[in-house]
Amino acid sequence: MKDSVAEEHLYLAFSHQCRDSILPLHTSISLFLLSYCDCKLFKVFLVPTGEDVGDQCVTKNLAGDLEVHLISRCQLPVVVQSCSLPAVVVKDDKFCRAGLSVVLRHIIQKTFEADPSKKDVLELLGFKKTCLKACAEVSQWTRLCEISIPLAVERFLTASPEHCQAIPPDILLLERKLGEPVRVHNDDKIRRQKLQQQKAGAKAAVPVLGKEATEESKPGEVHEHPPSSLELSVAFSKLLAQEAPDAVNREAPHIRRTKTSDLPLLDHVFAEGLYFTVADLVLLPCIHQFLVSSKKQGKNLVNLPLISSWYRRVQEVPGVKKAAGKCNMELLHLPEVMCTPEEQLQDSSSVPDELEEDNDDSHFIGGPRPTMTKLLENGIEAKFSPHPCPSWTLDWTSLPSAVSPGEGKMSRDRALRKQQQLNNLVAAVTKLAKPGDVIVDFCSGGGHVGIVLAYMMPSCQVVLIENKELSLIRAKDRSDELGLNNIWFIQANLDYFNGTFNIGVALHACGVATDMVIEHCLRARAAFVISPCCYGFIQNTVKFKYPRSHQFKEFLSYKEHMILCRFADQTAVQLPPERRLIGKQCMGLVDLDRAWAAEEHNYSVQVISMEPESCSPKNNMLVGIP
Repeated sequence: MKDSVAEEHLYLAFSHQCRDSILPLHTSISLFLLSYCDCKLFKVFLVPTGEDVGDQCVTKNLAGDLEVHLISRCQLPVVVQSCSLPAVVVKDDKFCRAGLSVVLRHIIQKTFEADPSKKDVLELLGFKKTCLKACAEVSQWTRLCEISIPLAVERFLTASPEHCQAIPPDILLLERKLGEPVRVHNDDKIRRQKLQQQKAGAKAAVPVLGKEATEESKPGEVHEHPPSSLELSVAFSKLLAQEAPDAVNREAPHIRRTKTSDLPLLDHVFAEGLYFTVADLVLLPCIHQFLVSSKKQGKNLVNLPLISSWYRRVQEVPGVKKAAGKCNMELLHLPEVMCTPEEQLQDSSSVPDELEEDNDDSHFIGGPRPTMTKLLENGIEAKFSPHPCPSWTLDWTSLPSAVSPGEGKMSRDRALRKQQQLNNLVAAVTKLAKPGDVIVDFCSGGGHVGIVLAYMMPSCQVVLIENKELSLIRAKDRSDELGLNNIWFIQANLDYFNGTFNIGVALHACGVATDMVIEHCLRARAAFVISPCCYGFIQNTVKFKYPRSHQFKEFLSYKEHMILCRFADQTAVQLPPERRLIGKQCMGLVDLDRAWAAEEHNYSVQVISMEPESCSPKNNMLVGIP
């Protein structure tokens, strides 16, 4: 174990207690992960969400063997008060991590850093350490695990008996996802092994795993489980750090010649596929509470055979039962549940449309001209307001090197273009800001915008929000070099920031992120200066539907709007001038739709071209004032 690891404070919300869980479930999940990792690196605080709660309200055992302290919301560090919990902050520091997935991933990383022998803990982050890394705003899977299922189970637990007869739709969606074929990075090889096993008629049984399991089983006893033994062997051999079996030795020639499309599909062993990840540890406390409550109500779980099998299988993972025992979770022993195809069909039909993936075809035939002509015939065309200060520039030569974007490790040409982009944003913010304002740099990346603003406006508080940890750490290093005292760093998805602010800024917020930033600013009644990017990534999500404004909705379908978005990305310098011009017009129309949507909320919004336009192919800038 490494010494001298800086103490970090973990803040968890506490509303009330429900049997063997603390609500909200995000808190129970965080405590369960700490117990599973056997992590004592954090000083844990429970933050009551209601009126003052005395120590007696938190019973023993629910927090495992962790020491837990109660603290009121007003006693939280100021940077944490701007975030949804759970949140982690180094004591007396300005760097906060907020939101369930970000916090859980950080706990896993810190556990491994403190004790590199815990490789099994690091494996929880999955292939290329990407498990639950994509933010909930764009990843349906992260949203389901992090937000939808915990909230659905909380509602199920707290509903009156007459209002919780049906299985929550999000639970049904998880059941459906557990039935989908698994995709893993080396699935071709495993699928060929599966085919060979099927041809050989192999039906090897899989030993129960782990120390805990062997203590509860007779010596040499084996258990059979669906899915096929090959998937289980591959998954469990990884958990036990063994070599995965080679099915039936070398692949036969006819197996090697089989087309990939003709290979058998792989079945789920765990939530994300073959391997046990942090997603399983997020879902377990939620599904456990749902099953316990369902059992008390006498519900039949015949419609959830895959969740029931997953729940039994997770209990076999080494360390899970021990962690559950620490947290006073009495895991259920579920019987095998079989479901007829008719029941599965009836069950899946009750998943609402809004929970399904948006399967609209994004591959469009034809160009943008018919759509642009249709808008023009109705009096709608791209409009650009004159730049308020086209020649304004920072004196970059007089600024410390750590202020310059060149410090963010980029080429000289790119650094020059980035300086030109910053000139535009800083000029617009300077006109809007007044002493004491809070300025939020959304999607801040390495802090190019936020650091310049914090340096140039010492009387304003600047907050950098970014989901990528390494980018934010780079920004903090630059800030520390400059000795800035008016800057905070928050690693979180946008939805986990709920602080008040006066101006929102974003340079090249990708796709839907631009609309998320605008929504945050509208909610806070804050001005905004935003340069959009990656128009081709725009698509309908759970929260955002396109077009955005009433005027555009009146004339354009979603598909027609998507045509504009796809061609708005056709502005690269190597493209022919005519094509770039059409791309610029499409950019202007997409941003006009955004501007008009904001004006429906009593904002005045201008769409401006950055100066010089060569500073970026994505050179639009939206300036909105409430």
